[in-house]
Amino acid sequence: MEYTHDCDSPLGKILLASDGHALTGLWFEGQKYFAAKLDQEHEEKDLPVFVQTEEWLALYFSGKKPAFTPPMKLKGTPFQKEVWEELLAIPFGRTTTYAKIAEGIAKRRGLVSMSAQAAGSAVGRNPISLIIPCHRVVGSDGSLTGYAGGLEKKEWLLAMERQAAGIVVYY
Repeated sequence: MEYTHDCDSPLGKILLASDGHALTGLWFEGQKYFAAKLDQEHEEKDLPVFVQTEEWLALYFSGKKPAFTPPMKLKGTPFQKEVWEELLAIPFGRTTTYAKIAEGIAKRRGLVSMSAQAAGSAVGRNPISLIIPCHRVVGSDGSLTGYAGGLEKKEWLLAMERQAAGIVVYY
């Protein structure tokens, strides 16, 4: 059985999901792949992991890098999980590219190259937005491409993080 909990954010409603112990999903209402891995049968419930996640979100949306991560259980293919681990390594306020993610995975696997599009597909199916920071991935030219929550949210999140981290970006 999976459990859900709704919470508010400066960017709209967020749906949280849990297996009862760990966070299994965090989606902006209406985003692409919304609740894609959520069990058909689930119920609304207050859980400690939801309290922790809301604390994490409150810190994050106040411009702080939370010093903890709620427990998470990822549902996905081994490749998707590998990509999501890469996302967790992107520092607060910084960005990387789909190509760099693909290069990192290829290098670890001992491959010459890997498709940036395959990495991008896995990034887009990230089930725990914000905490696993898929919004920090940009196109090779620095353009804001692809974000399941919408490009306006991605732009807002990156601007908030850069301001909080004191990073100035010149275009």
